[in-house]
Amino acid sequence: MIAAPAVVGLGGNVGDVVAAFRRALQSLDQTDGVRVISASSLLRTAPVGGPEQDDFLNAAVLLAVELEPAELLTVLRELEADEGRTRDERWGPRTLDLDLLWWADQSLETTALTVPHPGLIERRFALQPLVEVAPSALAADGRRYADILSTLPSEGVEVIGGPSLVYDPTSTDNGGNESCRT
Repeated sequence: MIAAPAVVGLGGNVGDVVAAFRRALQSLDQTDGVRVISASSLLRTAPVGGPEQDDFLNAAVLLAVELEPAELLTVLRELEADEGRTRDERWGPRTLDLDLLWWADQSLETTALTVPHPGLIERRFALQPLVEVAPSALAADGRRYADILSTLPSEGVEVIGGPSLVYDPTSTDNGGNESCRT
């Protein structure tokens, strides 16, 4: 199978989120059929919807994937569970959220998975890091995500660190010695 480009969004607002990102991405990079290509900058974002809660940290990662989308989703859910993610409350606080945002300019809709991610073009906290790692990616309607991003308001989204803070595949320490709690 030829590797397909895919973008996964990362989010969290409970515990040491940067350490959770790094552990998950290191595990993902060691998964057969998945290679981490690049990570976006780290964003601090105001929560959207749901209960009152702390700000989120968000980022995205570009992958080369030789799995089917449903197989990648299973891997992502396992990584979330490894970090103690529970799904008790919609849009509630979480230790780690891994969303398959985009898959090689393709659309997919099953009972378990919709790609591109629903609401992506309305959510700067997801779209901005996606555009950073996949600047030529296209929406289902053929528009460039970069063009869509330029129409979204920027309030509530702040870049707080570079890609190496999210994940540095050359580092031997992706356990998160640099603490960045929300």
